[in-house]
Amino acid sequence: MICLAAGTLAASIAVNSFTLAWMHSIEKTRWEENWRVEGRMLVLDEARILSTGAGMDLPPDAVLKDGVWHYRPQLQQQTSLRLTHSPYTSGYELCSAGSCRPLADHLPGIAGTELIVVSPC
Repeated sequence: MICLAAGTLAASIAVNSFTLAWMHSIEKTRWEENWRVEGRMLVLDEARILSTGAGMDLPPDAVLKDGVWHYRPQLQQQTSLRLTHSPYTSGYELCSAGSCRPLADHLPGIAGTELIVVSPC
């Protein structure tokens, strides 16, 4: 299960794995990361990106499959993810069981620029 928090808002979602997706604010290219809950930690298993551009360098082990670059980021397990919700860019999406929803939809009432914390719970 994961917990979401933004200011005084909170929600929990009954998933043990999820995809976090967003649109790069300059290049307008979709990024996706597959995360899973392992105990009290979040583990990043894979990332995908359609194309490269400003600040979007691919690691040397990236593999192009069906027009999308796949790679395994070298990132330590995380206790939480800290994401900025902003009205000036496309918001993050949370995908699970083949369906994606804006992350902000899980926190009704979120407005303006807020920090969203995603953590195991």
